[in-house]
Amino acid sequence: MTQTLLQMAALIACGAVWRALQPGNLSAEQVRPVLTTVVYYLFLPAMVLEVLWRSNIGIQSIQYTILGMAGVFMGLLSMSLLGLLFKFNHKKQGAMLLAAAFSNVTYLGLPVLEQTFGGWARSVAIQIDVFAIAPLVFTLGIVIARHFGEGATEQHKPVLSFLNAPPFWAAAVAVLLNLNHVIMPTVLADILQKLSAAVVPLMLFSLGLALSWSTVRCRNLPFLLPVVIIKMLLMPLFSLWLAGWLWFDAPHKAAAVLEMAMPSMVVGIIFCDRYHLDSALYAMTVTVTTILSFFTLPFWYSVLTP
Repeated sequence: MTQTLLQMAALIACGAVWRALQPGNLSAEQVRPVLTTVVYYLFLPAMVLEVLWRSNIGIQSIQYTILGMAGVFMGLLSMSLLGLLFKFNHKKQGAMLLAAAFSNVTYLGLPVLEQTFGGWARSVAIQIDVFAIAPLVFTLGIVIARHFGEGATEQHKPVLSFLNAPPFWAAAVAVLLNLNHVIMPTVLADILQKLSAAVVPLMLFSLGLALSWSTVRCRNLPFLLPVVIIKMLLMPLFSLWLAGWLWFDAPHKAAAVLEMAMPSMVVGIIFCDRYHLDSALYAMTVTVTTILSFFTLPFWYSVLTP
C-alpha cells in the first residue's frame, strides 16, 4: 500500500508542480477543466464500458449501492447535526456537507484500488461510483448546494437532468450488454483498453492541479476538523460495520471499505463556485483530506487485510 501511494503521490505532485510553475503560461485553472472534460466525456466512459461489460453484475452490485449510499447519508446526517449544534452559516454549512458526504471514489479511489488489489478492483470503484455516489452527487448534492447557496444559471434546471451524462450512458449500455451475455469484440476491447489506460494518470495529475496550499487558512481550521473526523474516521468505521452485514468476501469487502475511506471529492469545488458556497473552505478541505489520506489509507488497509 505504501509503495502504491508513493506512486500516486508522484503523479499528483506533477500536477502540483505544474500549478506552481505554469509551463507555457498555462495556469492550473486553464489546464484542469480541459483535462477533466476529456476524461469525463471520453476516457472515463470508455473505462466504464470496458469494466462493467465484463464485470460480475448482480447481487454484489446492489451491495455496493447500499454501502455507497448509506455512507453518503451517514456523512450528511453527522454534518447536519454538527451544523445545528454549532450554528454554522449557510455558505460554510453547504460546503462542509458536500465535503463530509461525498468521497473522491474515482479520481483517487479508482487508481488506489487498482494498484493495491489488481485490475478486478476497478469494477468495485466504478460500481460504487456510477451506482451510488455519482447519482447522489448530481441529484442530492445539487439540491444541497442550491439550498445553502444562492443564484446560478442552472437554478431552475431539473435535478435529474444532470444524470444525462456520458459515464451514466456508458454504464447503462455496459450493464445491458453484460446481462444479455454479449461478447465484447476483440478489436473493441483493444480500443477500450487503450482509452482506459489514460484515465488513472490524467485523474491523478488533475487532482494535483486542484490542490492549493493558498486555501489553507487558520480561521477555517475549526470548520475543517469536523469534516476530517467524519471523512477519515467515522465513514470508514461505519462502512466497515455495514459491510459486515452485506455478505462480501474478504477481498471485495476490503476494496469497498477502502473506497469509502477516500478524501473529499474534487468536483464539489465546482458546486461551491456555481452556487456561491464557501469555495475556499471546500478547497482547503480537499487539499488537507487528500494529504491526510496518504497516512489514513495505509492504516485502514492494515485493518482490512490483517
